[in-house]
Amino acid sequence: MLKRTVEDRFGYVRLRGELSGVKRAASGHMYCALKDDKSVLDGVMWRGNTGRLAFVPEDGLEVIATGKLTTYPGRSKYQVVIDSLEIAGEGALLALLEKTRARLEAEGLFAQGRKRRLPYLPRTIGVVTSPTGSVIRDIIHRLADRFPSHVIVWPVLVQGQGAADQVAGAIRGFSALDGSGPVARPDVVIVARGGGSIEDLWSFNEESVVRAIAECTIPVISAVGHETDTTLADYAADQRAPTPTAAAEMAVPVRADLSATLADFAARQRRAVHRPVELGRERLEARMRRMPRAETLLQPQAQKLDDLAERLRRGLMDRAGKGREALAGAAARLSPRILTRAHQEHTRRLANMRLVPALIERPLAGSRERLDALARIASQLHPEKPLERGYAIVRDTQGRALTGKAQAQREAALTLQFKDGELGVGVGSAIGDAPPPSPPSKPVKKPRAAKPSAQQDDLFG
Repeated sequence: MLKRTVEDRFGYVRLRGELSGVKRAASGHMYCALKDDKSVLDGVMWRGNTGRLAFVPEDGLEVIATGKLTTYPGRSKYQVVIDSLEIAGEGALLALLEKTRARLEAEGLFAQGRKRRLPYLPRTIGVVTSPTGSVIRDIIHRLADRFPSHVIVWPVLVQGQGAADQVAGAIRGFSALDGSGPVARPDVVIVARGGGSIEDLWSFNEESVVRAIAECTIPVISAVGHETDTTLADYAADQRAPTPTAAAEMAVPVRADLSATLADFAARQRRAVHRPVELGRERLEARMRRMPRAETLLQPQAQKLDDLAERLRRGLMDRAGKGREALAGAAARLSPRILTRAHQEHTRRLANMRLVPALIERPLAGSRERLDALARIASQLHPEKPLERGYAIVRDTQGRALTGKAQAQREAALTLQFKDGELGVGVGSAIGDAPPPSPPSKPVKKPRAAKPSAQQDDLFG
C-alpha cells in the first residue's frame, strides 16, 4: 500500500543533485545516491537505460535525473528509478572536462615533445569513424581530389554508450597491425566525427580514447567536430584538424601540385644540363671565328712541299746522270784483254804455291795425344767406375745419390746400385746400431794412376 501510494502520488519526477556512491553491479544495473546540501535520495538505473548514457557517471558529478519514485521493501527505503540521466548544464561538463584535461596533462600525454610529424605521402590511411555518416564520404572524396590513396575504415560508434571503448579499440587495433597480414598497416590514422553538442562529442573526451591516441605508434590526426569544438582527443593527437575534410587535406598533398613541381624540377634539370653545353658551344664558335682558315695555315707548308719535290726531282736526275757517267767509265776499263791477263797472273801464283803435309800432320798429332789423355782421365772419374771394385751407390726414391747416414735415415726406402743392377731395401729403426761389415780377407790394391804422356802438361795449358 505504501509503494502504491508513493508511486501514485508522485509519478515521474525530475531531480537535480550530486552523484554519490556510484557503483555498477555485475548485472549491468547502476546504483547511486542523489544528494544536495540537505537531503539524500537513493537511486537505481536499470541496465537497458545505462547503455544509452553519453557519459560515465562518477562521484561528485552534478546531474539531472528523470524517473519515478518507488519503495524498496527489502530495506524499508524509498528510491528513484532513473530512466534518463544528464549532466546538469554545460558548466558542469566543462568543469569535468577541465579536471580530466589537467590530470592527463600532468601525466605528459599532451606534451609537444612526444608529437610526431605526419608522413609526407602516406600510402595507406586508416580512418576511425562511423561508416554511415557523411564524414567518411567527405574524407574519401577529398582524398580522391587531392591524391588517391588506399583507405581503411574501422567502423565505430561516435556517440552514446560504448562509443569511447570502440574508438579506443579501433586506434589500438590499427597500432597493432604489422603489415604482414591481409590488412596493410596505415601510415597515418584519422579519428573523425561530425559536429555536435558537448554531450554528443563527450566520447572523445573519455580517458580511454585519449590514452589510446597517446599510445598509438602511428601518427594520429584528430578531426572531431567543427573548428570551434575542442576535445581531449585533439590535445593528445599529433595533429588537430578543424574538420574531417581538413584532416584529409593534411594527410596527403595535392597530386597536381606535385606533378607541377616535378615537371619544374625536370625542366630545371634539363636547363642545368644543357646550359654548360650551350655556353661551351658559344665559346667554341667564338674561338673558331678568331682562328685562321685551314687554307691559310697550309699554304706555307704546301709551298715548301712543292719546293722540296722539285729539289728531289732535280737531285734524282743529277744522281742518275753521275751514275751513268761512272758506269760508262767502268765499262771502258773492263775489256777482255785486261780480264784475261788478271786470270793468267792468279793461275801462275797458285801453281807456284807448295803444300807440305808435315805442316798439317804435326798439329793433328798433338791434338790426338791430348784427346787420348782426357779420355783416360774421364774413364777413371766416371761415378760408376767404383762399382767394378765392389762399391755400391745409395739412392733415395727420387733417384738422388745419398752421401750421409742422416739423409738415409730420413728415407722410408732406399735403392742400392751395384755393378750388375739395382736392389731396393727398407730402412730399419735401428739401422744406425747395426755392426759394420767384416773387412775383406785380402787387401784391395788401389789402381795405379796412369802415367801422363809426355804431352800431358800441355792439356791444361
